[in-house]
Amino acid sequence: MMVPSEHYTKSTPSPQSGEDSSAAAAALAKVFHGIGPKRARQLGVLGIETPLDMLYNFPRDWQDRSSGTDLSKVPETSVVFQGRVISSRLIRANPRLGIFKAKMATGDRKVELVWFKHLSFRYDAFAALKAEIVTGADLWVVGKAEGDLLGVREVRVEEFYPLNDPRRNLHVGRIVPVYGLTEGITQRLMRELAHQAVSGAATAPPDPLPPALIHRRKLLSLRQALSAVHFPKSFAELDAARTRLAYEELLLLEFAWIFKRRQTRGLAKNFSYEIKRSLLTPFREGLGFELTRAQKRVINEIFDDMRRPYPMTRLLQGDVGSGKTVVALSALLLAVENGFQAALMVPTEILADQHMATMTQFLKGLPVRCAMLTSRLSKKEREKTVEAVRRGEADIVVGTHALLEGDVQFPKLKVAVIDEQHRFGVRQLTTLRQKSGLLDLLVMTATPIPRTLALALYGDLDVSTLDEMPPNKTTAQTYLAPEAQALEGLKAEVAKGHQAYVVYPIIEESANLDLQSAKAEFERLSAGALAGLRVSLIHGAMPGRTKAKVMAEFAAGRSDVLVATPVIEVGIDVANATVMVIQNADRFGMASLHQLRGRIGRGKLASVCYLVADPKTDEARRRLETLVATYDGFRIGEEDLKIRGPGEFMGTAQHGELTLKIADLNRHADLLAQARQDAEELLQTDPRLLAAENGPLRERILRLYQRQWSCIDLA
Repeated sequence: MMVPSEHYTKSTPSPQSGEDSSAAAAALAKVFHGIGPKRARQLGVLGIETPLDMLYNFPRDWQDRSSGTDLSKVPETSVVFQGRVISSRLIRANPRLGIFKAKMATGDRKVELVWFKHLSFRYDAFAALKAEIVTGADLWVVGKAEGDLLGVREVRVEEFYPLNDPRRNLHVGRIVPVYGLTEGITQRLMRELAHQAVSGAATAPPDPLPPALIHRRKLLSLRQALSAVHFPKSFAELDAARTRLAYEELLLLEFAWIFKRRQTRGLAKNFSYEIKRSLLTPFREGLGFELTRAQKRVINEIFDDMRRPYPMTRLLQGDVGSGKTVVALSALLLAVENGFQAALMVPTEILADQHMATMTQFLKGLPVRCAMLTSRLSKKEREKTVEAVRRGEADIVVGTHALLEGDVQFPKLKVAVIDEQHRFGVRQLTTLRQKSGLLDLLVMTATPIPRTLALALYGDLDVSTLDEMPPNKTTAQTYLAPEAQALEGLKAEVAKGHQAYVVYPIIEESANLDLQSAKAEFERLSAGALAGLRVSLIHGAMPGRTKAKVMAEFAAGRSDVLVATPVIEVGIDVANATVMVIQNADRFGMASLHQLRGRIGRGKLASVCYLVADPKTDEARRRLETLVATYDGFRIGEEDLKIRGPGEFMGTAQHGELTLKIADLNRHADLLAQARQDAEELLQTDPRLLAAENGPLRERILRLYQRQWSCIDLA
């Protein structure tokens, strides 16, 4: 589910024709002083087309420039100070690079200012600097400092402002906003535009929050908050502004989820289920183990949902190894018991293979026809499977995005389980629904999602949590160890007849990150530390058939060590694999590391996971030490969310799943709970927000729905 965003909330600009783009640029140039069509188009890249867009283009940071930096101390990363220019000179470092230097007196110190610019034969790249940086000029300077224990000696200048320039008050001598930029746009320009927008009398929209709510929650007005978030007089005022704007953002989000739940529950299914137990009972009896209390409770929650008159929309979460697959399979079987089809959609072919293998094992001897659809199938195999699905001869269909292709038609699809739902976009889920009309939807997550994030990201879903592990479930002992020790431990396990994984974060050498490539390390280990062992390689860039072959050989015991990238994070289940070495472990998120080590300890054998890393910061070391200290995925998820934020935690930055411009789910967890409570209470007394005092709120929500309707989709 995608979090709906306001009409002015633009992380990326919407696509426009050249004519529309030019018109928007021309309009912006008329509104803002000093903005021409070219600069307006550059601002459009940031999603800024109106003063309102500028108001809601919140700073990404704030710098305290209210007083100058003490340059006599060990230099800070960034400094701000004022002084007088004593001298200046231009140095040609080479035919293409020029260095402009100026000596400045500030207090009892002398500091050298430095600018670098590319030289040009067509114009003087330093003309503006030569005109302003002259002997006797009094300046405010902001820049990166270099020095020693005696203090700052040199400053690479980022911004400077003459003391007699009245516009300098936006940039120094106060708390200063720092914005996200694009080519051709500077911080100086962004602050000046923000000031124009804040000063514009008609810029701010009507305050959507009812006066009584503002008073009860002790919030700033919208106009006060927008002014203070860009140009706060103090950090206390900034906190108040961020609180107000975050609360508004979360309140609108909660209204969206409430209306979506209302819409779901207003839909009437034209099918129903009866628990016949013709498949469910033999399925449970054939498992060979007793379900946990948590599994039984969650299965009952799902069955209760499925038998309601409106479609199920439920999130199933649990720790690694808590038994989510058996729960999901129970939901699929209830559909099949009643003569319907069911689908299980997964993000990778490896995970599809694993689910298919698990179902084949668990459903052995039962009259359930299972099929798999992935891009790896040959043309003939695919045609045969698609025809079986179309004729209703496939009861449960496991597949990747291939399930969404146009010729895949389900005549009786009533239940869909989406594994690792955050890897799928809203359009993909909508496509699946369009193949069948109304259906019951169960989404699963690979690792536990912190409650705050679940409320924000899955606010329209009911949540079922597997909070109990199966008895006698083994967990991998985890150690932070040097590579040599980790590989010795690996070889000791292989000598016992067991198998191992060695995991790397990427498959190609990177100029920016000092990471080993899985390809290169496969060759190094095969010829070196692991010589004599049967070592194989798998990574995401391999063709599907090649990956399947490598995995089949490893599962069959024909390979001792599998060198891999995180392609094995989910979907691998080899009971004989008892040891994992994760290289560059500090490059992974905590949830990913926890999911990776869940690939071992799948059977009854004791397992061990070695984290090989050279953490550069105390925070990175603390993250790894947390993994060593606990196997509790719920605690790990909370810590990971605090450190990396929701986008990186869910892998959603690239998927656009969570659009929050100013609310921080770590910082504003209490606000989210307040917003949910306030939205529910407001709708109890005014279900359609028709009261006069709720008019601006209703209009804001209507605009939100009109723009984002496809993002709040239902069948």
